Amino acid sequence: MANVVVTGGSGFIGSHVVDALVDAGHAVTVIDHRVRPHRPDVGFEDVDLMDLSSVLAATKDAEHIFHLAAVSNVNYAHKYPVYTTGLNVMGTAHILEAARINGARRVYLASTVWVYNGAPNGKPVDETVPFYLEGAGHIYTSSKMAAEMVCHNYHQLYHVPFTILRYGIPYGPRMREELLIPVFIKKALTGQPLTISGRGEQYRNFVYVRDMAEAHVLAMKDSAANQTYNLEGPRKVTVLEVAEGIKKLLGDQVRLEFVPARPGDFAGKEVTARKAHRELEWYPTVSFEEGLKRTVDWFRRKWGH
Repeated sequence: MANVVVTGGSGFIGSHVVDALVDAGHAVTVIDHRVRPHRPDVGFEDVDLMDLSSVLAATKDAEHIFHLAAVSNVNYAHKYPVYTTGLNVMGTAHILEAARINGARRVYLASTVWVYNGAPNGKPVDETVPFYLEGAGHIYTSSKMAAEMVCHNYHQLYHVPFTILRYGIPYGPRMREELLIPVFIKKALTGQPLTISGRGEQYRNFVYVRDMAEAHVLAMKDSAANQTYNLEGPRKVTVLEVAEGIKKLLGDQVRLEFVPARPGDFAGKEVTARKAHRELEWYPTVSFEEGLKRTVDWFRRKWGH
């Protein structure tokens, strides 16, 4: 058992990471700002990550710090670029500085497969692919690239161990309602058509959130120190498959409506998680069909449908 801190532990992914760590027997404290954890059996520190002294105090006994707190809504990041850069980069530096001063054993950074945005298309990308800064394309992506760099610097200069986990596209209970799957579920439950751009061929390698959370526990092994891992879903899932899956679960009255494709829609990039399979023995176990069913059931309970 270890003393573990999860920043952003009241959020979608963070709450499932908390569940996985508690189930593995660790003593968990959530650091979040103004939002309490979803369960009462963990510690809670209401801390603004931009306040270094508060971060220092809240992490003083932490052995492992999972740093998930960040601006993750890309629309919000686009609207508030200065705040996003501050929280995602300076917030990470404050966590690393606290780990250095308090002697934490390791910091785990939640990053994103979007750091591969500028990489050439045509072959799967893995953790050896460098950053292509001109293709970053978004302040959110750039802030995550910068946060990764600061992790490497803190290791090189101050010997603070890190592990970087680059998230694919998670889905599941507690996900934000403005994301594709909950939007489709809500429309289906309220009699609105599910709108699909073009032929719905845009895809993501969705990964069920509890599967993703389990990787954090596996990443605590000593051999994962100072390594980076892609946590990508096992297969391509198209927008059309998402819509048809919801229709299958909720009934034939659900209507699909096809609209002209938007120019510049991101079709997807093939990211490999082979390193996580090989070194962490991490394999997503929940199929998209089963995960979608669990997600639909959860939202139906939440919304009373």
